[in-house]
This record gives sequence, structure tokens and C-alpha cells, in this order.
Amino acid sequence: MANDNIRQYRKPLNINIGIICFLVIMVYIIICSFMYFTSKHIVGYEVKAGSLSITNVYEGIAIRDESIVTSEHSGYVNYYAREGEKVSSGGIVCSVDETGQLQDLMNKEATDGIAMLNESDISEIKNEIVDFSTAFDNKNFQSAYDFKYAIEGSVMKFMNSNLLSNMETLNSENAAGLINLCYSPESGIVVYSVDGFEEYSPADVEKAWFKKEDYDKKQLINNELVSSGDVLYKLTDNEEWSIIIPIERERAEQLLEEEYVKVRFLKNRNESWGRVEIIESKEGDTYVQLHFNNSMITFATDRFIDVELITDVESGLKVPNSSIVTKQFFLIPKDYVIKSGNNNSDSVLRETYAEDGSKSTEPIPVTIYSENETEYYINDDELRIGDRILMPDSMQDYTISKVAELTGVYNINKGYADFKQIQILNQNDEYSIIKSNTDYGLITYDYIVLDADSVETDEFIYD
Repeated sequence: MANDNIRQYRKPLNINIGIICFLVIMVYIIICSFMYFTSKHIVGYEVKAGSLSITNVYEGIAIRDESIVTSEHSGYVNYYAREGEKVSSGGIVCSVDETGQLQDLMNKEATDGIAMLNESDISEIKNEIVDFSTAFDNKNFQSAYDFKYAIEGSVMKFMNSNLLSNMETLNSENAAGLINLCYSPESGIVVYSVDGFEEYSPADVEKAWFKKEDYDKKQLINNELVSSGDVLYKLTDNEEWSIIIPIERERAEQLLEEEYVKVRFLKNRNESWGRVEIIESKEGDTYVQLHFNNSMITFATDRFIDVELITDVESGLKVPNSSIVTKQFFLIPKDYVIKSGNNNSDSVLRETYAEDGSKSTEPIPVTIYSENETEYYINDDELRIGDRILMPDSMQDYTISKVAELTGVYNINKGYADFKQIQILNQNDEYSIIKSNTDYGLITYDYIVLDADSVETDEFIYD
């Protein structure tokens, strides 16, 4: 019976300081995790001075005063004037050989053609080869053929004097004079290719012009058989020319404001000033025409020309476009805003009515976000459309009705979303350059909300 008094010993709960700390930390982590996943995450952005990277490189189409010269005879054409160089009025450009005798003569001369070239001639050809190899682009292999014809033209120029003297002999032997010399009808730059753009004017511009895959350039080849009326060459006799580039309307208007813009030609890195003109195509697209009065001879053989527009780079405060927001404000005449309260803050006197119909006024604190010559932009937190406010020391009143929009960002320096007006100087797809140190605006190193859609005006920002 003694065993009936035996009881199991219960071990006392031993809670030490380590367990308590562990539990406290675990509860804290759980609470923080819950708050993190359930709270709004607002990312800040530090405003710094900067500038925008704007694409200023365009591929344009050259428009010149070009006249086509056709053949009056049938036969084999041989060119003597070098392509891309100026010929005088009445100068010999080519000949049309009705018999083919001239080609036999040229083949004979070509046997020891190198001997006909002096050191100066060879040096000039070498320079052409170096210039071509430096600027050659694999994506534009057509330029290799253009270079070939240019070299042929250079060699023909050097052989010109000997050929002309031999042609006189050939024609004297043949009374019919079957080798016909072709003289330039006027002075100008001679080009041995046609592409159909010779007949176009800037008013004809359309999207199809800029499809290089559809571009068809016909090269006029030496010793090719031509018929009467076929194209021999073309002349450009005017140093006035232009380049047309496709461009966004907003960018075009910016360039038009400058009137003249500095242009760098990527082919040779030379620079020139172009007068800006905006063209609206029949399709409704916007183009800029850049007018030049020099450098035409350098690009006489080129239709597509790559240019870089060198414009003044706008600098200021750089902010992301995602931070920019548009907000509405009341417009209130300046005479109705007063200083009141212990802190001398901005207020307006709003007219109120008691239950018994008696009329009185109460000061309503307001925040000024911007101003023009006669009005303040006031927040609409306490005021409503239709509220009447009184002018101090006067019987005049004003009914709130005018609203206007301001563009700005939310400044979070003070721990809440404070709207600040901005003046955008320039903009690309990601960033805007805004004017610094403006009234009611931002300064360097201010913190703003990265995503303006994530907050409301005066919302508190929790880190």
C-alpha cells in the first residue's frame, strides 16, 4: 500500500534569457516580413546634374539641280572627264565611236598604260585607294563598284591628251568622222550614273525614297554600246543643294527654331552649316530639308548621305520620365492670398455660413506650387470649386472656378510626397533634362519618387 503515495516528479519549466531573446527576434522578423509584403514600396531617386544622349545621326537623301545629257549618235561611248569633277562649258566629256576603232586604240595604249602615268598621277590614284579602304563598309558593298568606276575615270583623265590626238588621226583617215566628240552644254560637275531622282523635287518626298533595298542606280559604263537618245552622263551646275532627312515632328520644330544647324558629314567628317526647313509629305510624314551652298562637289556622286546634327546639348537636372506627373491646381488671384497664423503661412479667407444664416470668414491655409504674373497655383485639398474667398480689407470676393495643370515630380526630402513643379528642357525615351534652381522647383541632390504613379500628394513615405 506504500506504493500508492508515489507521485511522478514534474520537471519545472526552465526559461532562460537565450530563449526569450530568440522568441523576441522571431516575432520581430515575422512582423517585419508581414509589413514588408503588405506595405507599399516606394523607391527614391537622387536628382543630379546631367545631359541627354540624343540620337543625332540620320541617313538623308541628296537633292540637286541635275540635268541629263543624252547621245545624238549610236556607238561605243568612251569617257574622258573624271567623274565628280567640274567640266567647263564646251569641254570634252566623252566620245561616241560608231566603228569601234577607238577601243582598239585604247587596248593598244593599255598594254603599257602604266608608262603613261607620271609620279603625280600614281600618287593621286593611291590616295583614292587609301580613302576608299578607310571609309569602306561591308554593309554597303555597292560602294566598291562606285570606286571601280571612279578609278577608271581617273585613269581615263590621265590618258586623255594622247587619246584626243589619236582620235584626230583616226577621223582624218575616215572622211565620215565616225568618232563623235561630245561637249558639255554648260559648266558643271559630271556624274556617270542615273537613279531616277534627277526628276524629283523636295515636294515629292515620300517614305519609299528611303528604302535602300529598292534603290536602283544605273552606272554608265565606259565602252558600252549606246543608241541615239540614250543617257550619256548628267551634270550638276548649281552649288546650292540640300539633304532631306526623316525626323520626328517635335525634333523638327526644335531644329527650325535654331534656323541653322551645324552638320557633320560622316563620309569625310567635314562640317558645314545647313539652313533648316520643314517639309510635310503628302502621306502626312515630317521631314527636314537642310540647305547648303557648299560641299556639293564632294557628294555629287552620292544619293544617300549619313549626317550628324551637331546641336547645343541641353544640360540641367536629369530625372527619369517615370517620376514626372501632371496635376491640377486652382488658379487664384494673388491679391486674395494673405499671410496668417503664428507661422505667417499663406492662407485665403473663405466665406462660410452658420446654421442661423449668418455670414463669416475663416482662414484656410494653402500651399503655393507656382505662379504667373497675376495668379497663384494653389492645392485643392481644402478648397472646392464654387467656394467664395474674400480680398483682405475689401468687399471684393472671388468664386473659385479656374483650374490649370502643372508638370512636376514628388519631392520626398521631408518624408512625404511634396509636389514640385519642373520645366522640361529636353527629353528622350527614358530621361528628361529640367531647369535647375527654379522657384518652386528642384535643386541638385533632392530626392524624388522614382515612380510617380505609386504615391499621392502629401502621402507619407516609410523607409
